[in-house]
Amino acid sequence: MTVNDLPIVAFFKHLLDPFIIWSTLILTTWIYHEDFTSYYLILVIITFFISSYIFERILIYRNWRKGRLLAYVRDTVMGWLIIVAILIFLGYATKFHNQFSVEVLLTWFIVTPLMLIASHLTVRSIVASLYHRGKLRSAIVIGINENSLHFIKHIADHPFFLINLQGFFDERSSTRIDASLGSHSNGLGDQSAVDSVIRPVDFGSRLGGLESVVPYVQKHIIDMVFISLPMSSQPRIQKLMDELPDTTTSIYFLPDIYIFDLMQARFEYIGDIPVVAMNESPFTGIDGVVKSISDFMLALLIIVLLSPLMVSIALAVKFTSPGPVIFKQRRYGLNGEEITVYKFRSMTVTEDGADIQQAQQNDQRFTKIGSFLRRTSLDELPQFFNVLQGRMSIVGPRPHAVAHNELYRKLIKGYMLRHKAKPGITGWAQVNGWRGETEVLEKMQARIEHDLYYLKNWSIWLDLWIILKTVLIVLRKDNAY
Repeated sequence: MTVNDLPIVAFFKHLLDPFIIWSTLILTTWIYHEDFTSYYLILVIITFFISSYIFERILIYRNWRKGRLLAYVRDTVMGWLIIVAILIFLGYATKFHNQFSVEVLLTWFIVTPLMLIASHLTVRSIVASLYHRGKLRSAIVIGINENSLHFIKHIADHPFFLINLQGFFDERSSTRIDASLGSHSNGLGDQSAVDSVIRPVDFGSRLGGLESVVPYVQKHIIDMVFISLPMSSQPRIQKLMDELPDTTTSIYFLPDIYIFDLMQARFEYIGDIPVVAMNESPFTGIDGVVKSISDFMLALLIIVLLSPLMVSIALAVKFTSPGPVIFKQRRYGLNGEEITVYKFRSMTVTEDGADIQQAQQNDQRFTKIGSFLRRTSLDELPQFFNVLQGRMSIVGPRPHAVAHNELYRKLIKGYMLRHKAKPGITGWAQVNGWRGETEVLEKMQARIEHDLYYLKNWSIWLDLWIILKTVLIVLRKDNAY
């Protein structure tokens, strides 16, 4: 198989990256005259699964395709550091770290990211050479609309797909196409206007109506046909599907569902039946397992490390005001199920009814240490026990009181979609300034927009970035009271 035959990401994930990681470890053991024992083999297998997941989730392949070399190098190094941290933790947790040579592992840890970067840049150079030599797969698009324009832009942004879009076919005249697209078209009927819209891909102009598709494909030996017609055009789609198999072209359908604002939209299978997930949780399958395991391990570590501080806070709460140490409040969790969330009590009241007043600056209900606990977010520490129970996550949409949920779900479109994930101790909204009181509807709307952005763009890298920003914000004591 050649690079041109393989999707580049699949080439990295399934062939190049595992080979680099394995061969570097084998070579390192040989240099240090170490036996490649079964423990090293287990290390290779574990590293393969972890690296495949981490490298894909922090989007190093997307940065590679887009030519963002500095971002690619940064993410590769960061991804490898995460992998090394996981391996070290597993080694000490399982007591297997004594089975490995320190010199071998240290050299492997340092050399591997350098080898990965060097090999990826080499392949990138080869693919760039193929691109500039015109070794591309020819393609056409049938139907011009917002959906197909989005696809065209995607191809333009990723030249290493090695696809040469030659033109488009549409039953409508150029004037009608321009009118239907409005500001998106800028005059698709003439060549100069097309160039201004979708450069750097040499897309060409309108090549004719649908009756011209098959003759054109046969004459020019087109490799790929992308159909972007609405489902209402089923008879025309069926006619194309009947005629195009008489050629050697590959046929792809661009579904128009993506004109909607969807969350984690993707194709899946239920048994042998294909279905389209339109609003799906990002934490399904292996993603959910990794998220749950990382939450549990990190929460357990934090509880162990901060247990003296938590005991001190509990005693301070007990002796400075009457009432329980832990404040329990009903919140909505995953899939809108009701859960009980724990906090150190910071107020003289423990409201959990149909009418709950949010904490305000200089709130008279604060206990003697309540304002300090809220300002430093120390009152949130018991929620790590919620994480151990599997009710919450370290990073996710912040849980709201049930009374607030019932109010805002009627006022804000898409509000309940935030419950497609476990609620978090911290979240994307909080690290972007939307923490604290939401005294006006616009503030809650902004918070929900950030929550949905997180669900649409989740990655391990994003979680780590949110945790880091949370620490910095807590130190600055912003917006919390």
